[in-house]
Amino acid sequence: MENTKKTFDTIDEYISQFQPEIQEKLQALRRTIKEIVPNAVEKISYQMPAFALNKNLVHFAAFKNHIGFYPGASGIAAFKEELSVYKGAKGSVQFPINEPLPFDLVKKIVKYREIEDIKKEEEKKQKKK
Repeated sequence: MENTKKTFDTIDEYISQFQPEIQEKLQALRRTIKEIVPNAVEKISYQMPAFALNKNLVHFAAFKNHIGFYPGASGIAAFKEELSVYKGAKGSVQFPINEPLPFDLVKKIVKYREIEDIKKEEEKKQKKK
């Protein structure tokens, strides 16, 4: 049986599949993340746009009714109260497609994940000594 699921090699390829208004939201989210962690590497992981330093920091994806944002369980837990107005799960949150994205909150979460990633990498290096 042939796999007909589309795969992506770049974030640009991923974003290009959506309608222009969704592309605008995804590009704005991408710019916001890049602004906070300019050294992060853009990649596709789990067939979603992702940003990574030592490990993946965040992923995002567009769906019919929401934009999924995936900062992992620690990112969700750290901002549980602020995220409580959105649907979500242990490592994800759903931003309704017909509402503005909460960029200030996204910035805080991304910064948190960056600091967490750097700290974990430093601890790992200390253990090796």
